[in-house]
Amino acid sequence: MQTASFTGFIRVLFYILAFYYIFKFLAKLFLPLLVKKVVQKAGENYQQQQNRTQDTSWKKTQSSDQVIYNTSNSNKPRETKKVGDYVDYEEID
Repeated sequence: MQTASFTGFIRVLFYILAFYYIFKFLAKLFLPLLVKKVVQKAGENYQQQQNRTQDTSWKKTQSSDQVIYNTSNSNKPRETKKVGDYVDYEEID
């Protein structure tokens, strides 16, 4: 059975600190590049999805042969809904 020595403890502590600072340094170098790449890939996926939805909706409108014009409502302006009655108030002195 081996016993822990002070020099072994210091060596392990040194390795842990060295690994921490090396990892921290490498993260500062490569993490911005990685994040930029992920954001760029997400943007490309979004663009592809938008293009697919626009293409399918355009094909649906192209495939329908009927064009319907609603001419009955074009002469009349749209009426606003009337809610309640208008009450004119007068100031009393």
